[in-house]
Amino acid sequence: MKVPKRIQPLIEDGLVDQVLGSLMSGKEAQVFLVRCGDEVRCAKVYKDVAKRSFKNAVQYQEGRKIRNSRRQRAIDKRSKFGRDQQEDVWQRAEVDALIKLSQAGVRVPQSYGFFDGVLLMELIGDGEGGVAPRLNDITMSAEQAVREHAVMMTYVLRMLCAGLVHGDLSEFNVLQEESGPVIIDFPQVINASGNNNAKTMLQRDVRNITQYYAQYAPELAETHYAEEMWELHEKSELDPDFKLTGRFKFSTKSADVKSVITMIDLAYEDELDRQNRSDGG
Repeated sequence: MKVPKRIQPLIEDGLVDQVLGSLMSGKEAQVFLVRCGDEVRCAKVYKDVAKRSFKNAVQYQEGRKIRNSRRQRAIDKRSKFGRDQQEDVWQRAEVDALIKLSQAGVRVPQSYGFFDGVLLMELIGDGEGGVAPRLNDITMSAEQAVREHAVMMTYVLRMLCAGLVHGDLSEFNVLQEESGPVIIDFPQVINASGNNNAKTMLQRDVRNITQYYAQYAPELAETHYAEEMWELHEKSELDPDFKLTGRFKFSTKSADVKSVITMIDLAYEDELDRQNRSDGG
């Protein structure tokens, strides 16, 4: 196939030997299968901001720390340089998250480097020589659903311990390899302590993934892992090996109406996105 423009410099530099084909195209990037020596890897090519369909970027970027003061001033002024820098920060967030979460004990693709808008990373296989399917493309027994839901809740807990919330977690952003689930797609990852939407997004992440597994094990729909995790987070009692129960005693105080409305808006947007993905969009 024709070599994508963004990948050509990687071939010239000897980082990639051959582009084997397109694996998938998402709302913020296109992923290609590439050969690097004896290995087949993925090259994630981020789309230009004008072509990217990901919504509410500002909501996700809140709380992201930028150490370079010149870069931050340019971003705040929204100059062309600033917009380019903002885009670089957006893309590098995924690279940083993959490294940080792998060290935290979360199963994510291994990163092999970020090169001018292209992320080289591990290809997740199915154990039979093929590419691992997404969760929404498989079925499972009730026993497997309960077991792997527990694994996913542990991963979400470890993400929170690392100070991160995925922000777009669902059956469309989890691959199923032979040994279990692998979480992918992190450009929208948020800072758990620096983003005012962190709790709401954590709840949405957990709700989405729980709804998927609950279709095979209905009892999972009655669990409240997000609330249990967030309470531990607020009390600074998070531990990556904490044994979650999924039980939570809700307060009888008046509801936070603003948070409820935000949750409803996010749920509406999520359902529209889910319908688009199911339709192949």
